[in-house]
Amino acid sequence: MRVGMGYDVHKLTKNRKLILGGVHIPYSMGLLGHSDADVLLHAIMDSLLGAAALGDIGKHFPDTNSKYKGISSLLLLKQVGELLSENKYKIVNIDATIIAQNPKMAPHIHTMIKKIANTLEIAEDRINVKATTEEGLGFTGSGEGIASQSICLITKK
Repeated sequence: MRVGMGYDVHKLTKNRKLILGGVHIPYSMGLLGHSDADVLLHAIMDSLLGAAALGDIGKHFPDTNSKYKGISSLLLLKQVGELLSENKYKIVNIDATIIAQNPKMAPHIHTMIKKIANTLEIAEDRINVKATTEEGLGFTGSGEGIASQSICLITKK
């Protein structure tokens, strides 16, 4: 068994859609990034790649490559899942946290889990997504950005 952890952060900005866990969340701002800037999926991908010792998302999907401009992170997550499978790894579980002052995530978490499970072709009960605020502290607490952390467990098939 192997454990991996991932972390990602993106700045909030106007004129962008807020996409987290592959879900469009109505909000006045979105995350700035080369792809759709989905911090939740980025943290999950980094935890999976890290557990398998396969580098990170920057190695596999560099922001210098125009083919990833605006791409859905669900498509990138699918590729990470396929890479794990090619390397004979199976996902045991994923536990992830979204860190954001606003908007409220609770109404969207079940849909996020469903999309992640479908993309990785694993059971929903192998995925946990939760959200927290930082009580107004730091860049997430002031509403400047959103962060996410993920930890996963994988095993050889």
